[in-house]
Amino acid sequence: MTTTAIRPRPLAPATTRGLLTCGVLAGPVFVLTGVVQGLTRAGFDFTRHPASVLSNGSLGFLQITNFLVTGLLTIAAAAGIRRVLPGRWGPRLLTVYGVSLLCAGVFRADPQDGFPAGTPAGPPASISWQGTLHFVAGGVGFAALVAACFAIGSHLTPARAWHSRISGLLFLAGFAGVASGSASPAVVLGFWAAVTIAWVWLATTSVHLMPRGESR
Repeated sequence: MTTTAIRPRPLAPATTRGLLTCGVLAGPVFVLTGVVQGLTRAGFDFTRHPASVLSNGSLGFLQITNFLVTGLLTIAAAAGIRRVLPGRWGPRLLTVYGVSLLCAGVFRADPQDGFPAGTPAGPPASISWQGTLHFVAGGVGFAALVAACFAIGSHLTPARAWHSRISGLLFLAGFAGVASGSASPAVVLGFWAAVTIAWVWLATTSVHLMPRGESR
C-alpha cells in the first residue's frame, strides 16, 4: 500500500496582501494610540516620558492593548514579507521585534518622573522585575528591528534598500540616546521620532511589497 504525501495548500494572494496590510496598519495604530493617550492623560509629557510608561495607572490597559495588538500586527507583517522575499533572516528578525512588543505589553515599565500623576519626579528609586523584563525585551526587540531593516533592505531595490538602512540607523541612534539614561527632552523626543521612522519604514516596505504578493 502506497501513500501520497499531502502538500500544504499555498496561501492565496489575498492572504499575502492581508498579512502585508498588517504591516501598514501597525504603525498608525501604535503611534496614534500613544499620541492620543499622551495628550489626554494627566501627568504625561512627551519631552520626559516614553510611550512605555503609559501602561501604568487606571488607563494603563490601553497601552498594554496597544503593545499586544501592534505586536500581533508586526508578526503578521513578517509572515507576509517572508512570502514575497527570498531571504529568511529579515522576517525572522521582524518577528522577534513583534514578540518583544507582546512582552512589553505583558511586563510593564515602571512609573517614573511624575507619571502616573503622583509619582515622584525623576527616575524610579528601584527597578521592579517587570520593569527589568520590559527593558530587556525592548533591547532585544530594538536590536532585532535594526537588523531587520538591513536584512530586508538587502532584497529590495537600491532606493528602498537605502531607505531601510537609513531608517535602521536613525532608529538605532534614537534608542542609543534613551538607553544612555539621558532624560534630555531632545533625547526623549528623538526616540519618539525614531519609533515613528521605524513604523513608517515597515508601512512603506509593506506597501512596496504588495505587488509581489499578487502572484503568490
